[in-house]
Amino acid sequence: MATTGKFAEEVTGRVYVWEIPVRLTHWVNVFSIIVLSFTGYYIGNPYVRVSPREAYGVYFMGLMRFVHFAFAFIFVGSLAVRTYWGFIGGNRYASWRALIPFFTPEGRGKLKHALQYYTFMRRDPPTVLGHNALAGFTYAWIVLLYFLQVLTGFALYGQVNPGGFWWKLTGWLFLLISNQNVRLVHHLIMWLLIAFAIHHVYSAFLVDVEEANGLMSSIFSGWKFIVPEPKEEIKAKSPATRADWEKVQ
Repeated sequence: MATTGKFAEEVTGRVYVWEIPVRLTHWVNVFSIIVLSFTGYYIGNPYVRVSPREAYGVYFMGLMRFVHFAFAFIFVGSLAVRTYWGFIGGNRYASWRALIPFFTPEGRGKLKHALQYYTFMRRDPPTVLGHNALAGFTYAWIVLLYFLQVLTGFALYGQVNPGGFWWKLTGWLFLLISNQNVRLVHHLIMWLLIAFAIHHVYSAFLVDVEEANGLMSSIFSGWKFIVPEPKEEIKAKSPATRADWEKVQ
């Protein structure tokens, strides 16, 4: 691949990678997870002291729980939209196939390349427009954590109204695991997601600098830039990947 350091000289075009639903759900998820983390931690360990002499102080925990579950529903709605877009509505960069790279030899090769890059075994980053294979595979696990978090969260929510809708939908979980362990799993996943978010931001800045393709700005605009490769390298790529490079040549 051509050296990416001379970005201004080498870039020849741009490709619309992240569609509006992808960007919108990304930022809804970010804001929701921040609010859910602060309120969820408070529910488990109240860190704000309020005076019971005022009405708002008496119901402060109730307020935090209300905000927590309100944003839980917003988060679930965002997941539903992104899931639909990944299976039905979106382009191939948003497809669920981008999260499971090891079904094809090319995908396994890209996964190996990404692993070698992130473990300092090779200097050149993976050349992709969407998610690189390792990032996509990581996001697949994050999506699984999302759904486990939703399941455990609504199971705990259902306990407020035994016999209600959410209890009937998720109450079976307590036949497999105790109440306190459900709560523990819910809290552990929160910390895993916080750790992932820190790594995610670091990696995004790193790849943005290394690949010089506008990764950071793309989550706002949807566009990523292309640095051309030699013709012989383009021909060696899969038809789908070649199309990205050839459309801006």
